[in-house]
Amino acid sequence: MNAECKVERLRCLEVFSWSQLQPASTPGRTASRVETVAGSSAWQWGGRVPSITQHREGRWGLGWVWGSPGPKGQRLGKLRPWLSDGASVERGGRPGGGGGGVRCSLRVCVLLGSLGLVFLTSLFFSISLRGGVGLPYLDPSGWEESRRVKLVPNYAGAHQLHPLDGTHQQKTCACLRCVGDPGVSDWFDENYDPDISPVWTRDNIQLPSDVYYWWVMLQPQFKPHTIKQVLQRLFQVIPGRSPYGAWDLARCLRCAVVGNSGNLRGAGYGPTIDSHNYIMRINLAPTVGYEEDAGSHTTHHFMYPESAKNLAANVSFVLVPFKTLDLLWITSALSTGQIRFTYAPVKQFLRVDKDKVQIFNPAFFKYIHDRWTKHHGRYPSTGMLVLFFALHVCDEVNVFGFGADSRGNWHHYWEQNRYSGEFRKTGVHDADYEAQIIDYLAKARKITVFPGK
Repeated sequence: MNAECKVERLRCLEVFSWSQLQPASTPGRTASRVETVAGSSAWQWGGRVPSITQHREGRWGLGWVWGSPGPKGQRLGKLRPWLSDGASVERGGRPGGGGGGVRCSLRVCVLLGSLGLVFLTSLFFSISLRGGVGLPYLDPSGWEESRRVKLVPNYAGAHQLHPLDGTHQQKTCACLRCVGDPGVSDWFDENYDPDISPVWTRDNIQLPSDVYYWWVMLQPQFKPHTIKQVLQRLFQVIPGRSPYGAWDLARCLRCAVVGNSGNLRGAGYGPTIDSHNYIMRINLAPTVGYEEDAGSHTTHHFMYPESAKNLAANVSFVLVPFKTLDLLWITSALSTGQIRFTYAPVKQFLRVDKDKVQIFNPAFFKYIHDRWTKHHGRYPSTGMLVLFFALHVCDEVNVFGFGADSRGNWHHYWEQNRYSGEFRKTGVHDADYEAQIIDYLAKARKITVFPGK
């Protein structure tokens, strides 16, 4: 190197680098226009530039170039054009950019900044929902105190039972313990909605869209029908109104929900069951020959088309519909008798009291599925539907014939073989979870369960 290079070493290196990189085919090219490859250190250290990148078609953008020495030696940032595919152009600048330049695309910087902002925002939002940086969602006790909606409730300690003190507790009926009395169980009060009607009537004929689409997916609908027109035709045959009123402080309406479990056999509950105001039975539920254990009276019989049978004139037939065709069937079975088959053979004509026919409300169906069984199983069993029906129309609810017998067998009380009958889990219902809900209702003093044998 000569003496001039020693005085101004940086500029000498720059000129030297440029002379090494100047293409031989363009000897007259000036150093005022410099072409570099972004992201490569070839310009700064005097290396070769791959020829393929020189022919690449680039897109113009803007980027920051740091490291240009200022008048007093400090480094400044300048906004310079660059090529997004790897080639950049610097006009009037030094290609070497002493000390190694760091280039950051404005587009990349904005993207990184946005991602960081989204992360910080989500972090702060999560912390604010949890009530502080301590993240109390790791503590199950915090769930109960926060009162936030959960997919599956944390039942441990959820139903805090308070002593029955008539001076401090609001009463809703004349029974000793009333279903509607608030303050007995926090878990029950949190999920119970006294305003939702269990009966489908003229007043609530229009279903919310989410309820309707959930309901029609329960069973295949081979032929579409306008639900409103179907119901209007049905309500020309049956009353289409709810016979149940609001809470009455002077009333004590006692209801027996009678399941079909084999634990009724030999239990001797017949007289106790018959002493109730309402006696609700499910599907086949024969009584002739089983009066001593299952009782002989019935006020409400819950069935779907494939399990329907004729009833006495003083019994309410409550249809549990799973599809629009079920509504068409009940209209037909009470009038023309045109429908004989759904997915199985059904009764062409049904002998029941038309004035006592009621339709189970699909909105109430979904309410049980959402609030109580918490989406365990595809939908609740008919037993659960009847139990919560009673919890919304009765003041006192007593449960018979639910669950397995004392030997753990799940079967019907009229079956001679105790090992036959229902499976513990059918794939449609979750019998274990529903048994757990019944246990919680009993602990919350909302029902009384008669275990049988």
